[in-house]
Amino acid sequence: MMIKTIGVVGAGSMGAGIANLAALNGFNVVLRDIKDSYLEGAMARINKFMSKSVERGKMTEEQKQETLSRIQTTTKLEDLKDVDVVIEAVLEDLDLKKEVFSQLDEIVREDVIITTNTSSMSITEIAATTKRPDRVAGMHFFNPAQLMKLVEIVRGYETSDDTVSALKALSVQLKKEVVEVKKDTPGFIVNRIMIPQFIEAIRLLEEGVASAEDIDKAVKFGLNYPMGPFELQDYAGVDIGYHVMEYFNNEFNDPRFAPPLLMKQMMRAGRFGKKSGAGFYDYEEKKELVKK
Repeated sequence: MMIKTIGVVGAGSMGAGIANLAALNGFNVVLRDIKDSYLEGAMARINKFMSKSVERGKMTEEQKQETLSRIQTTTKLEDLKDVDVVIEAVLEDLDLKKEVFSQLDEIVREDVIITTNTSSMSITEIAATTKRPDRVAGMHFFNPAQLMKLVEIVRGYETSDDTVSALKALSVQLKKEVVEVKKDTPGFIVNRIMIPQFIEAIRLLEEGVASAEDIDKAVKFGLNYPMGPFELQDYAGVDIGYHVMEYFNNEFNDPRFAPPLLMKQMMRAGRFGKKSGAGFYDYEEKKELVKK
């Protein structure tokens, strides 16, 4: 299938990054969110990201402006009626995603593939809200989407081979490395491996085995990871990790995946990571704040 225009639903950090990525690679983009202020914030972040690229000599000012010109913003879902593929990147709320997919199914052409950027949730359940479950799949990018090389293409129960092939080809056009998740399982590949690591790191902190700073240092230098588990959770959002743990716990019915008590306390305190000014670390004073 020929893809010229990509619809992106949700203008948060992931949605904005995916829209920027698509535009950088020559695609026209229709970026939709429910408020103009969200869209304005997304475009400001996209502009800032590319301005840094201009400063570093990785692109010209003219290329930046051409990229921005390829992104159309809207608060109307109906404005996606002529797109060739959709990437949904709304909040990690299953009911919200199902509602969005049900609406999109009535708006976009019958041949259009609708994908979700969910990091953990059931593709099959989301696809069941549409009349085209064979043309629904997961397309999980990583943050920041412009830089992170991996995309997980996730099959739902009904996802067709043609859909998977088309999304793999699109991912290559977006200059990504692709892995195929053959079964619709919570967390797919990366989060299925990463979430237990997060949980074990939090337990080490709760037990007083080591500080958050030293656990991060041990993982970075001992396992050669670019970020430690607490740095990464603060960057991605403590609340997102918490909800993924809850989802795993419910889906697998396995207490190993239950969020540790410390995570629950942090959620109650509104310590969601960098975006809220504090998570496992305090970003005002740049020092570890949560001990155990």
